Amino acid sequence: MKLEFSFIIPVYNRPDEIHELLQSFKELKTTDSYEIVIVEDGSTMPSKDIIEKFKSDLDISYFVKNNSGPGDSRNFGMKHAKGNYFIILDSDCILPNNYFNEVKQSLNLNYVDYFGGPDAAHKSFSNLQKAINFAMTSFITTGGIRGHKKSVDEFQPRSFNMGISKRAFEASNGFGSIHPGEDPDLSIRIKSLGFQSKLIPTAFVFHKRRISWLKFYKQVYKFGMVRPILNQWHPKSKNITYWFPSLFCLGLIVSVVLFFLNISWGLVTYILYFILAFLLALFSTKSVVVSVLSLGAIMVQFFGYGYGFLKSNIVMLLSKKDPQLLFPELFFKLND
Repeated sequence: MKLEFSFIIPVYNRPDEIHELLQSFKELKTTDSYEIVIVEDGSTMPSKDIIEKFKSDLDISYFVKNNSGPGDSRNFGMKHAKGNYFIILDSDCILPNNYFNEVKQSLNLNYVDYFGGPDAAHKSFSNLQKAINFAMTSFITTGGIRGHKKSVDEFQPRSFNMGISKRAFEASNGFGSIHPGEDPDLSIRIKSLGFQSKLIPTAFVFHKRRISWLKFYKQVYKFGMVRPILNQWHPKSKNITYWFPSLFCLGLIVSVVLFFLNISWGLVTYILYFILAFLLALFSTKSVVVSVLSLGAIMVQFFGYGYGFLKSNIVMLLSKKDPQLLFPELFFKLND
């Protein structure tokens, strides 16, 4: 089967980011053709003028629709795409110039119907963005589940850098209305249909992520909130590691209390953990400033995710209502 690729990119009020992403498309080292499908998801700051500047150099289809969330916008884009294999990107990504070649080479050698790639911090990113990237990708914080090389098989792709064949999209009906969490939900459903996945370690993107502490906290808090919902929908996906941030935070609080009762071993353990995290960040980023910020990012990540995860579990345990009724803020109303 000849692979014909369509890049699917939802965008919401981020014209500057689309400009950087499209510029990186122009710099891709490839002679193969592909199309770019951009779906404007009800933005009040449209990207039309930016996109027009690139249409002479890139094959771009641009659609405007009412706001219904990134998942539904990706579905919309895939329904209108010409290709038989879709590559989904977030608008806040930048592509390395070898990205497309790495994807094609990997799929030609070992075809799968959906894949994921890691993310990394570009040298132009702010110190905070680099620190958040470390917190979100390091083995010491997330176990490397967002792109560790040992996760090549049985990998659950994330929608900032994800591929899916047309036949897998049609069989699964695409993304659901939950957000965030729409990408692991789709990955689990595709796997249950018998399709195979993999991680392509060399097909990474530069992912900007959130640019403030508050935005980062809100993001990881929602990640924590949706995980128990996904566990309820897909019981086989449950994993004890999802409890780690909550237990980490509760343990830290208990350790501080015990310290004032002259029991210090718990707090010493946490201090050793943060020393190790600082050293790993320093080795990875080569920056003392970023390494210090990484410690703050780890704390925000664990407390945000841990609190959201614990809260969602308790609410769902005490109520038998549908998650969409309990947490309407985590669901978009899909377009018909």
